[in-house]
Amino acid sequence: MSGKKVKKNTPAAAGDRHRFIMKVVTSDVCARCRKCERGMRYLAKMSQPGAVGNGVPCILTRGKAYT
Repeated sequence: MSGKKVKKNTPAAAGDRHRFIMKVVTSDVCARCRKCERGMRYLAKMSQPGAVGNGVPCILTRGKAYT
């Protein structure tokens, strides 16, 4: 060999290929939409007296993350 280094092509990690960003929505958005199971569970949880929530990721608002 003449001292040159050859870089091997390594495949991307599985987590890097399918990375998505989803908006976090509150129960009022889930009440209007009523399309996904996750939103319906969150809406039922938030309808209890004294419930405090931070929102839930909405699968309908997902987009690709560009890294």
